[in-house]
Parts: sequence; structure tokens; C-alpha cells
Amino acid sequence: MEMIKMKKSIYKVLLMASIASIFTSCDSFLDTSSPSVVDADFVFSNIETARAAMDGAYEQWRSTAENYVFGNGLFYATEICGSDIERHPEAFSNQPGRHYPETFYQNGTYASSYGLLSYQNESNGYTELFSCVAKANAIINAMQSTAEFETFMSAGEPSDLSQLYGEAIALRAVAYRELIHYYGDVPYASKNGVAAVGLASRDSIYDICIDQLKTVEPLMYRLGENSSTMVKNVFSRNFVQGLIGRMCLDAAGYQTRRTDGQFGTDFYKDGAGNVLTFETLGTPNNNAVYGRRSDYMDLYSTAKTYLKACIDNPGTATFHTTDPRSTGSNGQVFNNPYQYFFQQMNDLEYADESIYEYNMTQGVGNDTRTYALGRVSSGGSKQNYPCKSYGQGRVNPAFYYGMFDPKDKRRDVSVCVTGSTGKGIETLIPFTPNSKAVGGGLTCNKWDENRMATPYVLGQRKAGIHGPYMRLSEIYLAYAEACAVTGETGDAQTYLSLIRERAFPAGEANTDDFITSCGSLFKAIIQERGFEFAAEGDRRWTLIRTGLLPDAIENIKVMTLAMMNGLQSNGYYTFDNGNTISSYVYTKLVDAKATYGYRLTTECPTGEENDPVLYPGWRGQNDDWEGVASSNGLSFTYSNTKTNLAIQGLFTQIDSEEESALIADGYAKVDWGAQLVDNYDEYYTYLFWDYDYTSAPIHLWPYTPNIISTGGLTNGYGFAQN
Repeated sequence: MEMIKMKKSIYKVLLMASIASIFTSCDSFLDTSSPSVVDADFVFSNIETARAAMDGAYEQWRSTAENYVFGNGLFYATEICGSDIERHPEAFSNQPGRHYPETFYQNGTYASSYGLLSYQNESNGYTELFSCVAKANAIINAMQSTAEFETFMSAGEPSDLSQLYGEAIALRAVAYRELIHYYGDVPYASKNGVAAVGLASRDSIYDICIDQLKTVEPLMYRLGENSSTMVKNVFSRNFVQGLIGRMCLDAAGYQTRRTDGQFGTDFYKDGAGNVLTFETLGTPNNNAVYGRRSDYMDLYSTAKTYLKACIDNPGTATFHTTDPRSTGSNGQVFNNPYQYFFQQMNDLEYADESIYEYNMTQGVGNDTRTYALGRVSSGGSKQNYPCKSYGQGRVNPAFYYGMFDPKDKRRDVSVCVTGSTGKGIETLIPFTPNSKAVGGGLTCNKWDENRMATPYVLGQRKAGIHGPYMRLSEIYLAYAEACAVTGETGDAQTYLSLIRERAFPAGEANTDDFITSCGSLFKAIIQERGFEFAAEGDRRWTLIRTGLLPDAIENIKVMTLAMMNGLQSNGYYTFDNGNTISSYVYTKLVDAKATYGYRLTTECPTGEENDPVLYPGWRGQNDDWEGVASSNGLSFTYSNTKTNLAIQGLFTQIDSEEESALIADGYAKVDWGAQLVDNYDEYYTYLFWDYDYTSAPIHLWPYTPNIISTGGLTNGYGFAQN
């Protein structure tokens, strides 16, 4: 009975704080009071619904993540297309608001051209992330003000109340992590109703958030331990452990910091107010330097502790080393546990490996998967098969051909050379700059409406696939990185091997040789992370924080130039891994369903690598667009049974005799590598245009004029003040 009274008391305070904010007004767009997230009468009618305050905060975060960060925001503008792995689809001149920030503002030269930054308007990720902070603060402050707070915080074990409090602390940390990621130093606000003004050192914010997360971590439930953590769209103890590790690695990493004005020797401080010293790389740029904290080893040690705790007891999260699926009903071969993760997401499930996904609802809102971050389609905006997928996330051809091992099962899941016409037919994607499947080059392949059990064809951007924000493979690789840095090479190699070995046929991972080829265990772990998260937008920030950015960019530039020269001189180029890209390939449409029993291919069966329909794998078209149309009350009007594209010469040079035989067999000769040569500037010159591998990379975004005027801030890094 006492516990029931306690819950009623704290929930009432919590919800009153949320509801009372309706009557609070503030002229500043950084008003940190929280608007109402629930209807008061409804909440007080049933104590179980009191969690609605946190649900409202989650909805703010979900909307921010989907619409202002990963959807149409800063991640979309630069992270998903700005690394040695990923690139953009359209001509550089068509999208200067994306492409100049992507190239570090052409080595800082264009930082002051504020008009170019179309993704930095007054209603943006900055304001929305601070709204997340505001909602978290409202809940945190309300709970801290109750008489029961000290009781549940000192209990030493999780309770419903401490779990709820931990979720709010985690949300605030998540919002600050994303703010720092894109803006560097930002205001810090921890009190509801107090505007966030004046800049705080990003390092002190990192430290404060990490310490708060460490406090709540033992008072939270692991995945599946209680009713609130049964579903993976809630912050759990496992998520907090992973978030501590993630933020420690961020805080320990290299970032570009200001040296102008107030950013002298005493601005950058740790969470206790101690002035920090830094180790720098390269040369200053636009009154900024590229460096990491001298105490980075302490942060790596903390990361190691909490990442290992997550690994040792991951709750209901499961890292599959073998594919749990059997052979498909029509003989499809699966045998790819990496592929299984994305198939679960395409099936609108919370994937087994996930620790946290922000949830989406099919048919509702603006869903970036598959539209922006998936396999491309030239379909129309509605009633197409599948509907339009723009495909902001494309892949550098030198990475696909020259860096991805042909035996790596992640390659075909990650990258595809074909998209969809929107009429149930597969099509080769040209390298000519464009969007959809009519151009832009190699597409991210991890999310594809063809692959969904229930694809949504009534409109674009409404697939309903959740946003994957943390999964076990990241925890394994982050732990391996922390171990490598702190000298525990045995554990580092163990977890690198776990990731690598599930991606290759038995005995083919060759981890020792891979480490040798990378130059060190640490570099091998970071390179492996590139393969594991290829085309997902993880790579840019990983390279920045690890200090490996200059070498990686120089490497892709060298590889791309060699590829271009080979194509120009010989009509083909062969990479060190044996893959050859040629000026031309040969394609024809075939009736895959009649031949194989299915249109949507899976893992290419062993020994079938010469089959031009099955290799590369994980492509094709939905097996039953006709049935999908009918279930939506539509008529499928496209009757062509030749739906799949057979491709010859994708990885080998076709000689004249072979060409004649292919033409006689109905294949068409199609421009391929020749298009790269025709678009030399797009694929080489503008690839990190003018970056000199030495200057501090201007990887951050400017504050807008309204942020500057109301927040008492100034822009640095060469950005304009108005």
C-alpha cells in the first residue's frame, strides 16, 4: 500500500510538471519548459497511464530523429554521403547546401557562405534537439522534487520509478550527444523553464552526462526484465551501458575545436571544471584545431567497463553468428546472419540484435527508410511497385570494387548495382548524377520495400521501418576498440573476430592477415566497423573521432584516381582484391520466377557465383506485387514477367569473343565504368574537394542568426555571423 501511495505521489508531481508547462510562455525558441504531452483527465483516471509523460518525450525524440536528424536533417545532408565509403547521388552544383558541408566546406574556404547551407534553417535539428532536452528536464526535475526520490535512488536495485528516471536521463544525454556531434560546443540546460544560453565546453557536457548515466545505470532494467523494457523502443539498462561507451569514445576522440575569442586556454574544461589539455593533429584552420583530450585513456577505460557489462548480459538482445532461417519455400538460400538483421527490420520487427530502435508506424509520417537510406526506386509518389525511393545514401565505387572483399557476405546486403523501375522490374543504376534509380550510382541495399512482407504502396516515405539506433555489433566493435587502445589486445582481437567471422564463409575471414594489411589492430577494428555499417552513415564520424580521417580520404582519392586512369587508358581497372570494373557491362531482363521459383534473391548459393541473376545476391523484385496490389484494393497493371536483371561483366572484363556470344544471347551492351570517366569531376574532383589531409576538418555546422541572437552565441570555424 505504501508503494502504491509513493507511485501515485511521484506520478502526480511528474505529470503536473508536464501539464503545467502549457501555461508557461517564453519568447526564446530555446524555452526549456515542456508542452503538455498527455491529457490530464485521462492520465489521472488510471495510474498506469502516468508513463505518458515519458511517452511524450519519446515522441519528441522520435520526431526529431526521423525528421530533423536522420530524415531530412544534418545526418541526411552530410553523414550518410560524406565519407570514404558513402557519397551523394546528384550533381555537386545541384545541392550545394549538402555538398559543401560534406567536403568540409572545401577545406574551410566556403565556411562563410551561409547562404549555401540550406539544411540550416531556423526550425532545425538544433531547436528540436533542445526540445528533447526540455522534455527530459521537465521529467527529471519533477522526479527530483518528490519526497520519494532519495528512496528509489538509494534502493540499490531497479524499480518502476528509477527506470523511468533513468530513461529521462538517457534522453537528455542522447539529445546532447547529437547536439555536440553536429555543433560542437552548445549551451547546457538542466533546469526546466530556464533557457539554454551561452556556450558550455562540449567536454564538460560529455562528462556530466556520462556521470549521470553511470548513476542511473544500476537502477534500470535490462531488455526484457520488466514490462517497460519488453519492447526495444524504450531506453533500457543495456542501452545506457552502450550509451556510456558511445559517449566515452566520442569524448575521447579527435574533434575540431575553436581557438578564437573566448576559446582560449581555459574554455575547454572537464565535468569538474578542470582546464583540459589536448593532443592535436595537422594544422589549424579557420581559427580552429583538430585534437583530442590528453586524458582520453581514462574515457576509453570507462567505455570498456560499461560495454563489457552490456556484452555479458545483453538481456533479450541476441547476436546471431548463424542464420536462424531455414531454406525458403521455393528453394531460396539464406545462410547469412548479417542479412537476417535487416530482413527483420524490413519485416517491421524489432531486430533480435537491436538494443534500441525508435519506432515508426507504416502509412504514417515521413519514413526515411527506404526513401532516403534504402534501395532506390523510380516509382511515382503513390500506387507504384515500389513507390519512389530517392536514395540519398550512395556508395563510392572504389570502395565497393576495391575495398569490400568479394567473399564478405555483408557486401551485397550493403550495396546494390540495381534498383527498381517502380513497375515491378529491376534496373541497372547508371553512374550519371541523378536521383531515384535513373542515376546516382551504387545504392544502399539494406532497406528495400521489395523485401518487405507487407510493402506500403499507397504512398512514398511511409514504409514504417524503425530507426536502428544501437545494436550489439556496435557494442562488440566499440569494446574491441577500447581494448585495443588500452592494451588488452586479446579481447580486442576476440571481438573483432566475432564480427568478422560471421561475415565470411567458414575459414575465410583471415583475421590475422586482415590486421596485418591494416597496419595495426586498432586500424583493423575501425576498418571492420566500416564494413559492418557500410552505407549507414556511421563512417564519417568514426573517422573524425579516431583521427584516421586524413588517411582514409587520401586512400579513397588515390584508389579512385587509379580506377579513373585505368578506365580511361584501358577500358577497365583491376583492384588489388581481384575485382575488375569495366567501361561496359551486359544486361538482359529474365523471368526469374519461372527459372528459380522466386524473383527476390537472397544469399547467392555457394558455387553459383557465375549465375548472372543470383550474383551479386540480395536483389531482384518482390515475388508478388500482384498480390500486394490486390490487398490494397489496387490493380497491378504491369504484366511483364521478365522482372529480374541478368548482369555479365560486372567484376570481370568481357573480351570480344564473349561479347559476341552475349549479344547473340540477347544481352545489351551498357555503359558502366565509362560513365565514371564521363563524370570525372563528380566522382574524383569533388570527392572531398580541396581537402589537404592536414588542415583541421571543418566538420561542424553553424548556428543560425536566431540561435546567435537569442542564445548569446557567436559562430566560429569561419562561419558567418548573419
